[in-house]
Amino acid sequence: MHAQLTFFDGPRSPAEIAAADYAGRNRIQPALAGFDVRTYVLRRDDGSAVIITFAEDEQTLLDAQKAVLGTALLPDEDPALLPGADRVEIYPVVRVTPEGA
Repeated sequence: MHAQLTFFDGPRSPAEIAAADYAGRNRIQPALAGFDVRTYVLRRDDGSAVIITFAEDEQTLLDAQKAVLGTALLPDEDPALLPGADRVEIYPVVRVTPEGA
């Protein structure tokens, strides 16, 4: 198993957060639909966020990343509100704690 951490440093404005949420629902989630990944979005009060995506192997994460980056902005998306991630890191998962442990 591998994990990709995608960092968006804050502060981010309410408009930037709304734009990111819209992109996530309407463009990114559909692009990821064909991939066996699980994604969690963590966000602080200042709008900074870390998106953690898990997949069975690193290649799946790389292919999913390529699919997302290959999407065109939707007609109602403002590129000024979507500056992109500050950094992306991929790690092998070395331990998983069982649920309830």
